[in-house]
Amino acid sequence: MSEEISWNDFEKVELRIGTVLRVEPFPEARKPAYKVWVDFGSELGEKKSSAQITDRYTPDTLVGKQILGVVNFPVKQIGPFRSEFLLCGVYSADDDVVLVSPDVAVPNGSRLM
Repeated sequence: MSEEISWNDFEKVELRIGTVLRVEPFPEARKPAYKVWVDFGSELGEKKSSAQITDRYTPDTLVGKQILGVVNFPVKQIGPFRSEFLLCGVYSADDDVVLVSPDVAVPNGSRLM
C-alpha cells in the first residue's frame, strides 16, 4: 500500500475537467504521443499536454471528449514542447492507457472533490 496522505495533501492536487479542443501528432517524442490542447474553463483557460495515449485513441476520438487533468504541476519541457498539465488515465489489461472522464458532461474547470 502507498503512503497515507492527509486531506490537506489531497486538496493541494487540482484535478479538473476539461474538453479536448485539438490533438496533433508528436513525432519528436521518444515514445508515441500526441500533443493535446484542452479547455479548462474561464478560470484556467486552455492548457496543453503531451500524452502517450496513441494505442487506444485517435485524434478524432479525442476532440470533444471531456478528460480529467492535474492542472497545478509545474510546466514540464518534453523535447520542443512545454506540457502544462497531466492527463489522468489508468492502464487497461492490455497495458494501454484509458483516460479518466466523467460519464455525463460537466462544466469545464469543474474540480474533483
